[in-house]
Amino acid sequence: MHKQAPNFIEAPAAAPAHHAAELAAGLLQQPACVAPKHLYDPLGCRLFEAITELPEYAATRTEAAILAAHGEDVARVLGTGLALVDLGAGNCAKAASLFPLLQPSHYVAVDIAAGFIREALSALRLRHPGLPMTGVALDFSQALALPAGLPTGPRLMFYPGSSIGNFEPAHAQRFLRQAREQSLGGALLIGVDLVKPLELLLPAYDDALGVTAAFNRNLLLNVNRQLGTDFDPADWAHLACFDAAASRIEMHLRAVRDVTVRWDGERRDFPAGATIHTENSYKYRIEQFDALLHAAGWSDTRCWTDEHQGFAVFAARG
Repeated sequence: MHKQAPNFIEAPAAAPAHHAAELAAGLLQQPACVAPKHLYDPLGCRLFEAITELPEYAATRTEAAILAAHGEDVARVLGTGLALVDLGAGNCAKAASLFPLLQPSHYVAVDIAAGFIREALSALRLRHPGLPMTGVALDFSQALALPAGLPTGPRLMFYPGSSIGNFEPAHAQRFLRQAREQSLGGALLIGVDLVKPLELLLPAYDDALGVTAAFNRNLLLNVNRQLGTDFDPADWAHLACFDAAASRIEMHLRAVRDVTVRWDGERRDFPAGATIHTENSYKYRIEQFDALLHAAGWSDTRCWTDEHQGFAVFAARG
């Protein structure tokens, strides 16, 4: 069978000066913060892949088990033959596992890491030579607006792994509304991490091997490249904590000594113990997330969970 090479669309990226200004503004805030999208440089992508293999990080395995157990029901609810739009596709493995059930007419892999997604699609096309594929390099952290040149019929928007938890609830609702608009009357399949005991939540973000710590500290090297800062990762320790009132895990980097960071005529002094906020991961209850979907305009929602109700997969109609 003829192997169709994946098409590739690189959405117009913000100018480097825009990214630098965004990073500088975050570092000068009180307290300092850096958007979690900056965790995903090429090394960060590979470190996150390693995190999903850790015994402490059960979300990926649990989501896969839910889809394996209920895949036929998912396909019955959503139908088959839609274009499958994989948001935050990474190595594309999660979506590829659904190809036999969902029988997509076209696979669209969307990710902020252009090089990573190109590499993943090149490998995937060898296993699925007859499936049209398009890669889209896109930062959708602020707004989800897919570029022209994609299939125009109804789409299944696929957002696995509970990445929706990285958004503040109001931002999550806006993102879900944009996903509904981009589905063109199609459907949604989304993974959501649920509230669970703290002894299960925290180790998933602070594992014994220190892989999550390396993932978090690698962000500083990415900031150095983009902004010209002089961060030394050895000056910083990984910190994960749970904000019960907000129902979210927070990741921070904490200065282990007094640190001065300089860039382009600017400086920021961090006394020992000062932090940089790098990521949130909101945890939902089933009824909360169902309400969020309806508030964003989705309907006919369905939900499947594991036996411990630690993770949920939702389907909805646009």
